[in-house]
Amino acid sequence: MPWKVICSVDLKAEFVVRHQRGESIAELCREYGISRKTGHKVISRFEALGTAGLFDLSRAPKSIPHKTPPEVVELVLKVKRDHPFWGAKKIKGALETQLGRAFPAASTLADILSRHGLVERRGRRPRRGAAPTGLRAAEAPNDVWCVDYKGQFRLGDRSYCYPLTMTDQFSRFVLMCEGMDAIDAARAREASALAFQSHGLPLRIHSDNGAPFASTGVLGLTALSVYWLRLGIELERSRPAHPEDNGRHERMHRTLKRETTRPARHNLLQQQERFDAFVHEFNSERPHEALGMKRPAEVYTPSPRTLLTALPELTYPLHDDVKRISHRGDINAIGRSVYIGIALAGEDVGLREEDDGRLLVTFMDMDLGHVDGHKLQPLPPPGHY
Repeated sequence: MPWKVICSVDLKAEFVVRHQRGESIAELCREYGISRKTGHKVISRFEALGTAGLFDLSRAPKSIPHKTPPEVVELVLKVKRDHPFWGAKKIKGALETQLGRAFPAASTLADILSRHGLVERRGRRPRRGAAPTGLRAAEAPNDVWCVDYKGQFRLGDRSYCYPLTMTDQFSRFVLMCEGMDAIDAARAREASALAFQSHGLPLRIHSDNGAPFASTGVLGLTALSVYWLRLGIELERSRPAHPEDNGRHERMHRTLKRETTRPARHNLLQQQERFDAFVHEFNSERPHEALGMKRPAEVYTPSPRTLLTALPELTYPLHDDVKRISHRGDINAIGRSVYIGIALAGEDVGLREEDDGRLLVTFMDMDLGHVDGHKLQPLPPPGHY
C-alpha cells in the first residue's frame, strides 16, 4: 500500500506514535525497512527535542577553526574608528601595508564591521522586478543559495519522490535535500524556513522559472518567492532553457541521482535515509576539486542574518495610498476592483498618481505596473531577456 504522506517527517511521527503504543523498535524497523540505528535515533531525538526532533538537525560545523582571531578583529575596529569613512578594502590594504602580513578577505572584514554596527547602509536603488539574471558569482558563503526540484523518480512501492534541494553556491554545501511526494508550494516554504532556521538567511536565492519558484503572473512572482522577498532575500532566475545558469547545482543533482536512486529505496522514509547519508558524505567527507580538495563543510559558515520571527510592516512614504491585496488577488483602486495577482494576497502595495495621471502600483521596491480600467498593465522588468 503506497505511503500517503508528504515527506519523511510524517513517517517519523507515525513511527514514534506506533512505538509509544507499544510496538517494538525491531518490528517497526523491519516494516519501514530502516536500520535499528536509525530507528533509535528517531525515538531519541523525539524524546529529547519533541516535535522539533523529527526534523533534520543542521550539519553545519559546530565550531569554526578558521574564525578571525580576536586580536585581528580589534585591529580592524580600531582602524575603522580612526577612519570612519574607510571601507573594508581600504582597511585591509592599510593593515597589510602597516604590518607586512596578509589579512582576511575584504568581505570578512566587512562582516566584522557590520556585526559591530560600524557600516552605514546605503539607500537601496529602486528595483522594478526580479527578471532572469543568470547566476552572479558568489564571493562568500550565503551570497547565493540555489534551489530546485530534482526530477521525480519512482520508489519501490510505485509512488513518486520529488527531492527538493538547496545548496550554497560558493561552498557547494548542501543545505537541504527533502524527499516529497509532490511539488507543493506550502511544503517548499516550510522546508526553506527550516533551512533558514538552521543556516541563517542568504543574500540571494537562485531558481529556475518553474513552479513554485516563478510564475507567468506579474514579475513572475509566486507566494513562495514573495515570502523570500519579505525576508529581505533577493531573487535570481535562470534564463529560460539555460540550465547552465545554475550549473553547480545541476552538477550536484547528477551526483545525487547516481548515488541515491539507482536503485531507489522502497518507500519515502527509506529514501530520505539515503538522502541524509548522501548529504553528510557530500558535505563532510567528499573532497571537491573546485574547492582545492577541501570539503564543503570546511568552507561553509552559517549566515549571520537570522530568520525573522515576524515579517516587518511594509511602508510607502512616497506614495499617495496603501492598499492590502485581498485573498482573491485584487485591490479597490479609484472605486473599482483591480486584479494584481494571487501571489501577493495579503500583502500591502503602494499607489501613486504619476504626472501623466496614471496610477502606479508598487510592492516593496518593485514597480508592478499601471492601473488601466479594471486591469494592471505590468511594467517590463529592467534587463529582461
